[in-house]
Amino acid sequence: MDEKAQVSAELIIIIAALIAVAVVFIIQLQKTAKTGKAVLSNKTSEAFDEIRDIK
Repeated sequence: MDEKAQVSAELIIIIAALIAVAVVFIIQLQKTAKTGKAVLSNKTSEAFDEIRDIK
């Protein structure tokens, strides 16, 4: 019975570690997406300004 409890505790620790890594990865992706959104918005505005100046 003690072996099952030990395996279960180790499994819970491994699952918790995997969830923590996933959360860190998701947060990093969100930060990257926000930065990309800002850059894309800026470049889009610049492109439209250039198009407007063609006239």
